[in-house]
Amino acid sequence: MSIFSALRRSNRSALPGHALYQGVVAIARRPGWYLSGEVPDTIDGRFDMVALVLSLLLIRLEDEGNDASAQLSADVTERFISDMDGSLRQDGIGDQVVGKHVGRMMAALGGRLGAYREARGDDAAFAEALRRNLWRGEAVGEDAVAWVTAEARKLAGWFDTLALARIAAGEIGA
Repeated sequence: MSIFSALRRSNRSALPGHALYQGVVAIARRPGWYLSGEVPDTIDGRFDMVALVLSLLLIRLEDEGNDASAQLSADVTERFISDMDGSLRQDGIGDQVVGKHVGRMMAALGGRLGAYREARGDDAAFAEALRRNLWRGEAVGEDAVAWVTAEARKLAGWFDTLALARIAAGEIGA
């Protein structure tokens, strides 16, 4: 690792929302999603899991409804954008099209956020939103859908119990 990589990494960890975003990614990387939940362990599947966890967190922050939670939402979303930008560049996507790809990813996040927000109180609608977004129309067992639905509901419930200070500190792992 070069000195410049180390400096970029240390600077990144000091950014607002960094610890919280790392918590989101850690939850999205839990093996159960991919094993019991049969979420495809692919680049798209991992993106979809980050988008699910981030969406549930953003909904929780929306519910808080104050300036601090709005700023936290903005900070963690900025970290998501930075991560997606870095991932694309690492995969060899050129400067001229990175913005377009990041824009599509943000639109995908927005669509998922809307779908999960809308389906909040309806398990069948939530399961359908998960089917559409995690498995993208591919066949998946009912047990896997039920498992992911239950785990996502538990995660949303966990987020609801956390004080904003804990969320801000990135202490979101259940």
